[in-house]
Amino acid sequence: MRLFHYAIATWWGSGLCPKAPGTAGSLATLPFVVLVLLFAPIEWLNQSFLGINLFFPLSIIIAILSYPGVKYVIVQEKDDDPAKVVIDEVVGQCMAFAFVSLNLLKNHPWLLLVGFAFFRFFDILKPLGIKRLEKIPGAVGVISDDLLGGIYAGLLLKTLLLFIF
Repeated sequence: MRLFHYAIATWWGSGLCPKAPGTAGSLATLPFVVLVLLFAPIEWLNQSFLGINLFFPLSIIIAILSYPGVKYVIVQEKDDDPAKVVIDEVVGQCMAFAFVSLNLLKNHPWLLLVGFAFFRFFDILKPLGIKRLEKIPGAVGVISDDLLGGIYAGLLLKTLLLFIF
């Protein structure tokens, strides 16, 4: 069980990168995003509910399912926010794409890089209440700040697209 928790919390080891593990975790999320885009049923590509797509519930599900692993690693490492835990970056990075049409993401892959950059901006600088969430102790704090950073990145990406498309 230990290996499983570490594999999930480090997003299959990407969080073990010695330099910038958060960036490595966010970058390692992009192939997952591409797989979702490639294998999403065609009828989902243009659908959204209240302007959100599949990545919104997917982010919430990943956050909930990753909670035990994050909590386990925090206890094992005796660290409130171990740098190697990057599943929170996966949650935030997926959320950054939650407000854009899947079809648009699929047909314009450069948007993945823009969404990546926007999420990293919010994750690193932690403006607009993100830093406050990071101070919540335990796994909730680890995950929630990235979730909010992803929401901000997604809304910024959506706003940018209003001017482009």
